[in-house]
Amino acid sequence: MKTSLETLEGLKRSLTVDVSIDTFNQKVDKILKTMASQVSIDGFRKGKVPVSMVKQRFGDNAKSDAVNEIVNETLVEALTEAKVTPAARPSVSKIDSEGDTNFSYTVEFEVFPEVKIADFAKLEVEQIKVDITKADEERTLSGLQEQLIEFKAVKRKSKEGDRVAMDFVGTINGETFEGGEAKDFKLVLGKGTMIPGFEEAITDVVAGKTVDLDVSFPDDYHATHLAGKPVKFDITINEVGSPKEPKLDAEFAKKFGESDMDALLVSMKEQMRTEIDGRIEQLNKDALFNALASANKFDVPQGSIDGEAQNLLSEMQERMQQQGQTPQTDMPASLFNEEAERRVKLGLLVGQIASDNQMQASMEQIDARIQEMSQSYGENAQQMVDYYNEDVSRKSSVELMIVEKMVQEKILEGAKVKTVKKKFTDITEQA
Repeated sequence: MKTSLETLEGLKRSLTVDVSIDTFNQKVDKILKTMASQVSIDGFRKGKVPVSMVKQRFGDNAKSDAVNEIVNETLVEALTEAKVTPAARPSVSKIDSEGDTNFSYTVEFEVFPEVKIADFAKLEVEQIKVDITKADEERTLSGLQEQLIEFKAVKRKSKEGDRVAMDFVGTINGETFEGGEAKDFKLVLGKGTMIPGFEEAITDVVAGKTVDLDVSFPDDYHATHLAGKPVKFDITINEVGSPKEPKLDAEFAKKFGESDMDALLVSMKEQMRTEIDGRIEQLNKDALFNALASANKFDVPQGSIDGEAQNLLSEMQERMQQQGQTPQTDMPASLFNEEAERRVKLGLLVGQIASDNQMQASMEQIDARIQEMSQSYGENAQQMVDYYNEDVSRKSSVELMIVEKMVQEKILEGAKVKTVKKKFTDITEQA
């Protein structure tokens, strides 16, 4: 076997593999003999069909099968001989089976780039810090109180803070659109959850009133097929409910699983800290890795980008289904190419830094991380731990998280870090 490697544009490579024509012909003959023992042809008993007749009818199929077998049997060895590792499965681009002495095939593929990490000292990174204030705690407690607000039907006109129960039908050009119709839909006025003009139309009205509303969806509306379009709503007000806030007492605390208000406040503060730390950690990680990606320029295999873009599309469609929305099946994965390229690039960078610094996660670290993750599963914590322990391969994702954290810490040791203080509300509203 002989190999010849050619460098094409960018990361693309072409590898031609030559083997003896006898090897190819022997493969074809073997396949034809197997076919002869299996095919049925009029005038012959099964298994008694002459090979010459099988070759006449199925010769092209036999050659195609022989090509596939030779490629499958020789490609790995050929790549090893050429000292090249494809970024994705190579595709056959040329076949020559008509030579007198050699059979050859050519495959094309992309390789991973050579990654040389830029000096960390040249990185300038902002990292967020948040102090939780008394006002933040009071605002959060008010949010808990709001969850338990009871609404009592009143005969007066609606105002901000009231909950309005209604039926409505929305039409565009006389046709009802998906999601534009609801029965006994409840909306608290003043939250700004509907498109502009909707809440205003049902404010200062009484139960039993019918409202006709002509508005337009915002140009940047999340459902692109509705963005900017004029819509007509026919709204019937069923009930206006006045809010009654619960008292902050032991009964209130028990509804959140605590014995009294002191215990609830302690639990609430701990939860606030845990949630904000999780969000800050993700924001700081993104800032750090964005700086890393910007400082290191290299090409990324398009095949890897395409695969990651498809993963991102699948994730989005799955989220839409979980939220009760209809996935957009005609959406091209290429819309996610920019984020996909970023992810692939960061994966290569993190892997190279980990390799350069011989970073590995011990089994003790992995198990400790799994135990830490399980705490958020409550009574199902042990079930989550068992899931990872049942199949060791499942721990690879946890190992990756640990190594990724090691890489972050290594970069921060050398980078120029600027700590930026932000308000609790800045982070929660952004999330």
